Amino acid sequence: MELEKLPWSEIAVPLATAEDGLARLDERLRTSPIREGWIARTHFYDAAGSLWLDGELVHLEDLVLHDAAMDARTPTHELTRAHAVLRARRRIAAAPPDWALSQDGLAGLLGREPPVQSGSLPISREADDFKSHGKDRASAQRDETEDDQAWAAELAAIDAVVSRSSAVLAGEVASSPNRKPDIYDADWDEEARLEEWREDVKRLDGLPPVLAAAAAILAWETIEPLQYTAWLGRVLGAAVLRARDKARFHLPCLCVGLRALPRETRFARGDGPRLLAFIQAIAAAAEQGLKDHDRWILARHQLERHLAGRRSTSKLPALIELMLTTPLASAQLIAKRLDITPRAAQDLVTELGVREITGRGRYRAWAII
Repeated sequence: MELEKLPWSEIAVPLATAEDGLARLDERLRTSPIREGWIARTHFYDAAGSLWLDGELVHLEDLVLHDAAMDARTPTHELTRAHAVLRARRRIAAAPPDWALSQDGLAGLLGREPPVQSGSLPISREADDFKSHGKDRASAQRDETEDDQAWAAELAAIDAVVSRSSAVLAGEVASSPNRKPDIYDADWDEEARLEEWREDVKRLDGLPPVLAAAAAILAWETIEPLQYTAWLGRVLGAAVLRARDKARFHLPCLCVGLRALPRETRFARGDGPRLLAFIQAIAAAAEQGLKDHDRWILARHQLERHLAGRRSTSKLPALIELMLTTPLASAQLIAKRLDITPRAAQDLVTELGVREITGRGRYRAWAII
C-alpha cells in the first residue's frame, strides 16, 4: 500500500489507541506470573475465533480435547482446521520473532519441505545413521552400491509420504502434484503470490508496527496467496507485530479482536475501511487481553488460598497451573496430565472449588471463566 494513499485522518486516533493498548498488554505480560498460562489459553481462543470468522463453529471444549488426543467423537473437518491454526500459532510463538515471515518459516507453516539441491537425494536422518553407524564401517566409506541407492530411495519415498500425510492431517495445503483440477485452480501460482506478499511486507518497514500488521493482512486478502488457507494471513499479521518488537512477550490474538467488532465493520468495503477494521481489531484484542489477564491472575490468587496447610506432595498446585493453561479441563484430561485416576481428579476439583461448566453427568468439565 502506498503511503500517500493512506487515510491518515481516519486511522491516526485508532492507530495510536492500538499501539498504546498493545504496548500496555505486552508490558503487563513481561513480568506476569501467569504469562505462559495466558499465552496457552489465548492460543485456543484465537484458533476457535479464526474458524468463526470463516463461518465455521468449533466448540472450545472439542478443540481442547482434540489437542490432548482425547476426542469424545470423530473430529470434524472444521475441528482439524482449528487445530492447524492452533499449532501454527504455537510454532510461531516458539520460534524466533522473524522466523514466520522468512521463506523457510512460510515453508514450515505450509508443511512444505525446503527445496532439495539438484543431484542430491532427500535422505532422512535414519538413512544417515544407517550409513555412518552401520556394522560394516568399511562398506560405508566406499561408493554407494546399488543396494545402498535402493535403500536411500525407499527411505526418501517414505519421508515424502509422511510429509504429505502430516500436511493433510494438519489441514494444510497439499503439494501441487496431488491437487485435483476440479478443486484447485491449476493457474494459481502460489509460490509467485507468496513471494509477492513477502515483497509487500518488506515495503512496510517504514510504517508503525500496528499499521504494518494491518497492511500485511490486507495485502494477504488482496493477493490471496493460498486458495484454501485464508486464516494464515491473520496469524502472519500477528507475527509482523512480534517481528517488529511490538509484541515481544506474546502473540496477539487478532481473531479475538475481529470477533469483537460489529459485522458491518468486519465486512467493510474498500482498502481504507478494511485497514481501519484491522487496526481496531488489534486494539480490541489488546483490551480483551488485559481484561483476561487481570481476571485470571485474580482467580489464581483466590485458588491459591486452598493451598494453606496442604502437604508438599499435594496435586493441588499442579491442578491450579493446569486450570490456568487450558480453557477447560475434564476429569479424564486432569487425570492424564497429573497422572492420577479420574476419581481422584474429581476429588481435587471439588477441593479447589472450580466452577463446573457442563452440568452433565456423562461429561463433566471445569474452567476458570
